[in-house]
Formats: sequence, C-alpha cells, structure tokens
Amino acid sequence: MPKEKKQKILGVDNLRHAEYYDMQNTFDKLYAKSKSGEAFTELTDFILSRENILLAYRNIKNNTGSHTVGTDKLTINDIGCLTVDEVVDKVRKIVYGSKSWGYRPRPVRRKEIPKPNGSTRPLGIPCIWDRLIQQCIKQIMEPICEAKFSDNSYGFRPNRSVGNAIAAAYKHMQCSKLHYVVEFDIKGFFDNVNHSKLIKQLWTIGIRDKHLIWILKQILKAPIKMPDGSTFIPTKGTPQGGIISPLLANVVLNELDHWIESQWQSNPITRKYKPHMCSNGCEYYDKGYKAMKKTGLKEMFIVRYADDFRIFCRNKTDAEKVKYAVSKWLLERLKLEISEEKTRVVNLKRRYSEFLGFKIKVQRKSDKYVVSSHMSDKALQRERKKLTEQAEKIAKPRKGKERLEEIRLYNSIVVGIQNYYVIASEINHDCATLHRAVMTKLSSRMKVQNDTQLSRKGRKLTDVERKRFGNSKMVRYVKGIDEPIYPIGYIQNRFPLCKRKAVNSYTPKGRIGLHDNLRINTSLMIKLMRQPMYGNSIEYSDNRISLFSAQWGKCAVTDIPFEILSEIHCHHKIPRKASGSDDYSNLILVLESVHKLIHATSEETIQKYLGILKLKPKQIAKLNELRKMCNNTEI
Repeated sequence: MPKEKKQKILGVDNLRHAEYYDMQNTFDKLYAKSKSGEAFTELTDFILSRENILLAYRNIKNNTGSHTVGTDKLTINDIGCLTVDEVVDKVRKIVYGSKSWGYRPRPVRRKEIPKPNGSTRPLGIPCIWDRLIQQCIKQIMEPICEAKFSDNSYGFRPNRSVGNAIAAAYKHMQCSKLHYVVEFDIKGFFDNVNHSKLIKQLWTIGIRDKHLIWILKQILKAPIKMPDGSTFIPTKGTPQGGIISPLLANVVLNELDHWIESQWQSNPITRKYKPHMCSNGCEYYDKGYKAMKKTGLKEMFIVRYADDFRIFCRNKTDAEKVKYAVSKWLLERLKLEISEEKTRVVNLKRRYSEFLGFKIKVQRKSDKYVVSSHMSDKALQRERKKLTEQAEKIAKPRKGKERLEEIRLYNSIVVGIQNYYVIASEINHDCATLHRAVMTKLSSRMKVQNDTQLSRKGRKLTDVERKRFGNSKMVRYVKGIDEPIYPIGYIQNRFPLCKRKAVNSYTPKGRIGLHDNLRINTSLMIKLMRQPMYGNSIEYSDNRISLFSAQWGKCAVTDIPFEILSEIHCHHKIPRKASGSDDYSNLILVLESVHKLIHATSEETIQKYLGILKLKPKQIAKLNELRKMCNNTEI
C-alpha cells in the first residue's frame, strides 16, 4: 500500500514563538477583554513578565535591524551573550528607572534614507535596549488594539498585506462600481503626529495603565541625535524606525477609519437589514446600502495602508465633497495637514490612480467595467534602474565579489519584484519591458567580439525554481557558471485575495487554517523554557526551545521522546572550551546517557552506556559524528 502523505503543519512565526513562551493564552485573553469593551489599568506586569521579555528577544533577534547600532553602539549580539536573569533584570531596571526619573530612553540616532525622487526620509534608530522594551510593549498592546481596529485598515497588522488592500480596492472598483477615488496624501505624517491626541486615543481604546502611558510619552519624547551631533527633543511625531511606531500610527488613524465608516458603511440604518455573507466571511449590507441611498448621504468606502489611504465614491460630486470634509476633519481632529498638490479626485474610467506602487483604473469589457492595473510609473522606473545596475555587476563584478554572488543577488531582486507586483493584472507586460532592458544590457556588456558569454545550458533547476521558471525559454546562464539568471519577464498575474474575516491571530477559532499548535509535549517544553539557566546566555536558552520543537521533542541521536526535564541535555557540537558558540547550528538536544557517551573517554564508561542504550548502526554513526567534533575517537 502507498504510504500516507504526512499532513503539513501550518505555522506562523510570531504565533509559534508565543507558543514557545506560553504567551498565546495571555494575548487571547487581552483580545477578548478588549473586544468586550473592558479597560486595562495594569498592563506593566504583563509587559515586564519573564516570558514576555524572552519572547521579545526571540522576535527581534533575527531581524536585520537588530544588528544596526543606535547611539550606544550596541546590537542584539550584546544582549544575546547575557544570561536570562541579567536581561530580564536590566529591562525591568531600565523601565522603572530611578525613583525620581523613571524610564528615560536613550537618544534616537537620526539617519536620512534616500528616496527615489531625490529627497530623503528621516529614520529614527533607537538603542537596542529601547527596541527590546518597545517590542515588549508592542506584544501586549497589539491584541488590545487589534480588537478595536477597523477592517478597512491593512498596514502593519497581523494577517493583513498589501495584496489584501489592493483586493479591497479592486472589489470597490469592479464589484461595487465605485469609479471615483479620492487620493489623499498627509504631509509628513510620522513627523506630525500630535502627542496629546495620541495619548487620548490610547485611553479611549482602553489602555489606561498610567505607568504604561508615562512610558509611551517618554518614547515619543526621546531625544533625537542628528548626524551633525546636535540633539533635540521632539514635541510631535513618532520616529520611523521604532518598533512601536507602526502600531501607534494605526492608533492615530483608526479614528479616521471609523469616522469614514460611520458616514455610510456602518451607518445605523444599514444595521436594520440582514447582511449578505461574502465568500471571505465578511458581511455586505447590500439592502442596507440601498436604503441608505434614500437618505442623501454620500456613499464612501475607505481602504487604508498605514498613512496611505484612498476613499472610493459613486460620483464626482460626492468625491469632491468627501475630499473637502476629510481634509477639514484631519486638520481639526488629528492636527494633520494634507498636501493639496498630491490630494486629488480621479475618474477611474479615464485615468489611473496610484496606490502602494500600483496604478489602477477600470476599462470597458463587453457591457461592464473591469480592473486594469500595472506597476506605477515610478515603480517601473525604479525597478528598471535596480535590475540594469545589477545586470552590469554581473557583467563586471564589484571588487571583492564573485560573479556567482552577483547573479544570486540579481535573482533575489527578480523574485522580490515578482512576488510583490504579481497581483497587477498587466504585470506580464510590465515585466516584459523590464526583461528587454535587462537582456539588452547583459547581451551588450557580456559580448566578447562576435560571441556572447550568455548560454542556455547550466545546472538543473531546483524543485522551487522548476515550479516557477521550468517552462520558460528565457532562463540564461553565464558560460562557466552553472547558476541560472532568473527571467524577470516570465510571470503570470495572480488575482489578489481579500482578507478573510474569520482569520484572527488572537482567537483559537481564528487560527484554524492559519496556524497549527505543536504536536509535541508542550508542557515539557514550557518547563524547559522556565528552567533556571545558571549562567548560560539568553541565546542558549532561546535556541534550546527551538531545538526541542525542531527535534519533535525527541533525542537527536536515539529518536526517543523526552519524558522528564532532567534527561534533556543541550550539547555543544564544538565545545565551548574550543571556542564553540551558543548559536542554534552548534547545539543539539540529547538524552543524558547519550551526552555522557559523547564525552566519554574511558572504555568502561563507553561499554556501560552502549549496553544501556543498545544503539543501532545509524545511531552509532550519528554519535560518532558528534564525538569527532569533540576530538574524541570513534566507537
């Protein structure tokens, strides 16, 4: 009989990490209480709990940004080498501070990031300890805020994406036939957030822990150290680059989302009628909207991604009124100014509207209008420049770089572009334009007299590559190098999916189909996580939990499940005395008896444990590999 195919276990990194540190139940309770309208006056204890601090370390340690230095010149590696107790105690000490001062974040390092149009975007880089504290706060605040956030907001939220935002725009344009859109642009949103208003909004959401409010005020007022060495204290704005900034930005604009919804989508009149259930689980009040049309109110639907939002309307008159009303509301309620030059009303039958790097319009097809979308002109120009510059580096590698490295970097750019823009209906035409530009550059730069260095022959594609580019005749190789050059022009558009209403990271029902709980002895894993470390680093402690999960709660040599805590031993493949690190790749979990056998040098001891374990040939081979790495003779 054929073997049964193992069912794939679904896993979301942040949810898996919360499971490792027994925090998911806490997050679920906070979400449920927030959903029911409860206020929270004692959140600091949750934020500074040992498990939440360790989870915060886990969540940020693999981020590229964690290796970027702040004004104190420290990175996540400087935290990783400390013991668990040292990290937990230091976080608590920083947050509580001295009796007279309390929490005082260190100055934020200002860095100017160049934008495609030649201007720069100010980025604020907090010190690594302040980033860890912000992550601790974010983990506790996020479920509370998620319960209050609008379904029309898609940016920097769990289980939501650019694709969901574009799908919502498509739905309004094609299904609801809303062919006028108001494009809004807020002037320097992140630099102009009103601190007092933000604190009031947090209080309204239900975050009423006065100590936490104080900490958030200090984060907002953290001194900013400029590139020239000068320092100033901001009176408004949230620094882009801070871990908690996107969450606070959503808190600020959540009020706008609900105000727009109250005008039409969630108007009390619509709730008098039974909704129609959409395939993604959302409720559509078609009968309610029909009744609303008799009121004379303006039909409007918002789609927002962070500070970038669009409002869809039925006609030009309504769109013009919405533009005026929303601009005035933003100024009066949130103290935010819009850019008159960039805020406009667009007739989608005649012109393209740009949103999140796409340009979108509707065009007639038979007796209806359907969506037509491309990469935006700016995005197309930016990606062409990026690809052709990297193509030049393939032809002439940079100093200290191999051609193989340059090809792999080019391929990563191709995959990134295709993954993001695949939801544009006309992406194949846009990518064909990019492909011509790249191949022209490559062919001309790699031509040697009358011959070219490009070839159609090279190594076999991997399964992943074959699935993506296997049917393409555009794949090329450089003679003498087997690495394929991915064809940017080989792509088929995929229609974006709307956010499924049922999906929710903070309810057991909402995680079905999104994330499966670990099918191992989780109670033993939690005991392992809470076990005292006695001088071992936080990196060592964190990696042990990962290994327990990766090894399915079994010994790596014997495949015997662990049953009690005392029999779980974490072995360094390269011993610490031989400069072995606490990195994940250098650690392995084994039974106590196996661990003793790895290090045993006495023949009597070896025979004793071999008699106890009764290892099979494959298991002895694994054991010998570990013994060799410890400079011990094979058995």
